[in-house]
Amino acid sequence: MKMVTVYTASGQPEAEIIKGRLESNGIQAVLKYESAGIVFGLIIDGLGQVEVQVPADMAQKAKALLGMDNKE
Repeated sequence: MKMVTVYTASGQPEAEIIKGRLESNGIQAVLKYESAGIVFGLIIDGLGQVEVQVPADMAQKAKALLGMDNKE
């Protein structure tokens, strides 16, 4: 199953909230991140960023739910 990024959070807590919102609406979501950002608590130069990914066929629905259907 191909996964695509629908949201990039600035840290783990924000990503968990977005993931929970998607899952509570029936959309499977996973988090993709660099382990160094999590381990060291860094949010600099992309290290603390967390990508929220969903199955490709659910991406449009996920973006609409997050109010991002017209944003890239």
